[in-house]
Amino acid sequence: MNRFRYAFDPLCLLACAAYGVNRWIVPHAWKGWFLKDYFDDILFIPAALPLILWLQRRTGLRPTDVRPRWSEIIFHLVVWSVAAEVIAPHFFARAVGDPWDVVAYAGGALVAGLFWYRP
Repeated sequence: MNRFRYAFDPLCLLACAAYGVNRWIVPHAWKGWFLKDYFDDILFIPAALPLILWLQRRTGLRPTDVRPRWSEIIFHLVVWSVAAEVIAPHFFARAVGDPWDVVAYAGGALVAGLFWYRP
């Protein structure tokens, strides 16, 4: 089985690049509601999960370098959704719990999982 490349995974690199372009290059005036509100949320799992899994691997919490398992993808999707959309609004004034953000996270997680498990 091929070793997962973590931050050098092509999907992770693409998601990080797309986030950077949307965040720092595309002018705010050019962005519609999707690019302003949900595009970065779709990129969350594909960009962040490989980095978190790499950290888990380095600390011994992840025993192998295989591609992310569906159970890992779903676990992190649930934990991050609860943290960002349920808990964070109670502690940060600018945080807003938006159920559509969770839908965007899930869409990104689904695409990432399908990419990582393509034949």
